[in-house]
Amino acid sequence: MLTDPWIAALLALFAWWFSTGLILLVVRGADRGNRSLAVTLLSLPVLCLGAWGLWTSGSQASVDGVYIAFLSALAIWGWIELAFLAGVVTGPNTHPCPEGRPGWERFLRAWGTIAYHEMALVFSLIAMWGALHGSANMFGVWTFAVLFVARVSAKLNLFLGVPKINTEFLPSALSHLPSHFRIAPMNVLFPVSITALSFATACWLERIYSATSPAEVAGFALLSALTALALLEHWFMVLPLPDEKLWRWMLPAPKQNQKTREDAHGL
Repeated sequence: MLTDPWIAALLALFAWWFSTGLILLVVRGADRGNRSLAVTLLSLPVLCLGAWGLWTSGSQASVDGVYIAFLSALAIWGWIELAFLAGVVTGPNTHPCPEGRPGWERFLRAWGTIAYHEMALVFSLIAMWGALHGSANMFGVWTFAVLFVARVSAKLNLFLGVPKINTEFLPSALSHLPSHFRIAPMNVLFPVSITALSFATACWLERIYSATSPAEVAGFALLSALTALALLEHWFMVLPLPDEKLWRWMLPAPKQNQKTREDAHGL
């Protein structure tokens, strides 16, 4: 059953939705109780389990190995995102961007708000590639790479300007972040991002039909679904769709005296 591409796609969809909701739920609870650092440290076993699963699955060219690699990459990614949203791994700049700043200064300020987080992602991707390059099962590395490229694209589009920015779930530690975003009808990068993600999705789908083993079918189906979800999240930036409702029902109400603003997208 796990070799069915549709089952793999549904699992990727559920993992994306559930992991995003769980991270937001944990961050919301930590923010309400001022326990962000403690929660981040207590969740370190998730990072360790993900690293162990990714390493051990590298030599397993089987369907089970592919799923372990995929979920392990999500665990590593999820912990880094948790650390970022909790305000533990962000950047040296913790101040809002004043209005009217030139583009180059706004970019430097924006980079300063997320620098440590971006470096953690880059280091993780390089470490994964170095440890597993040439292994029988590279699907965990490709999973993390898709998430990384999609997230960088999303952040650049938010910086350059998009019509819709969902900032409903932002914790207090990142309340300065939206000041670096820009509302605009369109930017030059958005069509490039949409085209690239569409092409990548098509490439993964083509690999499903040219796969030579059930493990490859499952792996490329997971990557296809994940890349398609990244494409969908980019469209959420321009379409007037209430995507925040996907997670709002499972989260506790925010503090009454706190402005809750965040890019709630999971990839």
